[in-house]
Amino acid sequence: MIDFRSDTVTQPTQAMRDAMHKASVGDDVYGDDPTVNRLEDQVAERFGFDRALFTSSGTQANLLALMAHCERGDEYICGQDAHNYKFEGGGAAVLGSIQPQPLSNQADGTIALADIKAAIKPDDIHFARTRLLSLENTIGGKVLPMEYLAQAQSLAFNHGLKIHLDGARVANAAVAQGVDISDITQHFDSVSICLSKGLRAPIGSILLGDERLIAKARRWRKMLGGGMRQAGILAAAAELAITTEVERLAEDHHNAQVLANELAALSEFDVDVPSVQTNMLFARVAEHLDVHQLATHLKQQGILISPGRTLRLVTHADISRADVATFIHQLKQYLSLHRG
Repeated sequence: MIDFRSDTVTQPTQAMRDAMHKASVGDDVYGDDPTVNRLEDQVAERFGFDRALFTSSGTQANLLALMAHCERGDEYICGQDAHNYKFEGGGAAVLGSIQPQPLSNQADGTIALADIKAAIKPDDIHFARTRLLSLENTIGGKVLPMEYLAQAQSLAFNHGLKIHLDGARVANAAVAQGVDISDITQHFDSVSICLSKGLRAPIGSILLGDERLIAKARRWRKMLGGGMRQAGILAAAAELAITTEVERLAEDHHNAQVLANELAALSEFDVDVPSVQTNMLFARVAEHLDVHQLATHLKQQGILISPGRTLRLVTHADISRADVATFIHQLKQYLSLHRG
């Protein structure tokens, strides 16, 4: 299947499968897994942090960060479209008793600095204690400007806040800007990086922070059922994800641009081509088209999409330039039969 639903569907490389087969393992809860330990040490050193923690998912990594930064009754500021607010089951509130303060994301994915400053609560018993600013990069496929990251870091520091990055696709952001991932992560007290999206590992995210934060996150991970045993089998693939798969993301970005241009040429789709910066695009579908019928037709042709009035289409390692051409061809065939 040609699967445009998400980059989470990527298959691990043969090298990853071989590394998993040969991985040296131990009990990670005891700290005995050499492959996990090597992964955590390498990633922490590469991105300039004291420690790293291997987790089962990005949702878990974000939750651990929030619960390590904040106590019960504290508050974190985030974007209205932030994944750790909108798409992670309300975990911070349900499991951490942490109040989210969502603010509107601007068209470029940023949160206005003036809005952040205005949302910080005074030291008053009537209010939750604002402890943390959480940003996401990329967000909706958009890359946060480097200058903005520096300004947000300064704002957080000047108001006594910590700053967290949901960097699920931070590698995409780095490649799109032609910078190293560490140039982005240097602006944050903690960072979560997903290894199982465009970087192709089968499972896993990494959480970065200082010694105190990671020690606290490790305790929370155990309490939340995230302690893993012979996790080196997974860490072996994760290590290859972060060391061999980053530069390849440029291909996904190029394919997304090609796809955006092709869709924009069709009257039934409205695509803001300049806003397509990485591997994700959004296409508004004309009202007269039955999107669910379209999805059913495409599935019969071996193509998967998530139907909606706005289609989110994601390119990744398992979608080639030829696959994009096949999708456009099948789409044009369908449209030729269903135009008024």
